[in-house]
Amino acid sequence: MLLRRAHNLVCYWRDGAFVIQNHLSGTEVSLAPMAVEILAAFTDPTTADEVAKAFPDHDPESCRAAVAELHGFGFLVADDEDAAARDAHLAEHWRSWSPEASALHFSSKDAAYTDSPEVNADFRAGTRSPLFKTLPHADRILLPRAPLDVDADFVRTLYRRRTHRRFRREPLPLPVLAGLLAMVFGPSEFLDGDDFGALMKRTSAAGGSRHELEAYAAVFDVEGVTPGLYHYNVLEHSLELLDEGFTRERAAYLSFDQEAVAQAPVTFFVTAVVSRMSSKYRAPRAYRVMLMNAGHLGQTFALTATALGLGPFQTAAFRDGELEAALGVDGITETALYVLAAGVPDERPEERYTAGLDAFRRARLH
Repeated sequence: MLLRRAHNLVCYWRDGAFVIQNHLSGTEVSLAPMAVEILAAFTDPTTADEVAKAFPDHDPESCRAAVAELHGFGFLVADDEDAAARDAHLAEHWRSWSPEASALHFSSKDAAYTDSPEVNADFRAGTRSPLFKTLPHADRILLPRAPLDVDADFVRTLYRRRTHRRFRREPLPLPVLAGLLAMVFGPSEFLDGDDFGALMKRTSAAGGSRHELEAYAAVFDVEGVTPGLYHYNVLEHSLELLDEGFTRERAAYLSFDQEAVAQAPVTFFVTAVVSRMSSKYRAPRAYRVMLMNAGHLGQTFALTATALGLGPFQTAAFRDGELEAALGVDGITETALYVLAAGVPDERPEERYTAGLDAFRRARLH
């Protein structure tokens, strides 16, 4: 059997052990450093017998056994295997960002989400980092705390924003959903980018105006919209049906059964089309920009939802591979980044969330 070394490998020392990791498959194994010498012999497709000849000081059977073990771990692949095709697919589409960005992104996918009592108890016991940083010996200028206009609409929206996890079971009006999609994910204008062609702007900052982020809407209770999973077509301002059988229960499962997703009338899955960013910005640092873009968009979503009288929710806890399969994306050229949801908050009437603004109104500046 002809084997070659997988493209997506990183090696490092951890706690005195030599570790080889395939960040695409998630396999991470401590092995003897000699494994690197064997892997180095498989740059081009070759057989275990040929490689055994390259190590005359070692028993051929032990070399062949080591090759079989490395193949079993996915560190060596045969070109007719599905793993080899996926390995080559990632190597091609993340070439300019590898290994730095691809190792971080793929090794952190499909991580277990846990609300560990032990970790929380440890955190409450005082092992957490300080909430504020101060420079004790620095000269200080005390600043006024009150906003210029505490009753301005934007200021009120800013201080009313909260992350909500419980929603009323009432339908969302279609114009509200349409407005939320348009203001967050839709184009605010188009620009002439000269050699870069026509560029779109959104209401959120985006490095190089690449706008690599896509939105998929899981609609469960919106007036006039058949429940199901949709892709938001930015150019047409339309919802494209992907799966009419997509349920609340499925959405909640994909988000580790978080209550907010189970209750919200609409949930949004945000993905990134990697080549939109990597085709222009070819250094691995651009991966940071892609994540920051998702953060910018998430904050715009939260403020817009709040301004529309909705409660926003956002989470990074989701089952990457299963969610990407549900969306019909391959997880390599297009990958899931963020889960957002919104609905009418299920809150007590007295919960007005104005404490911060009320404090500003009472402030006495000296």
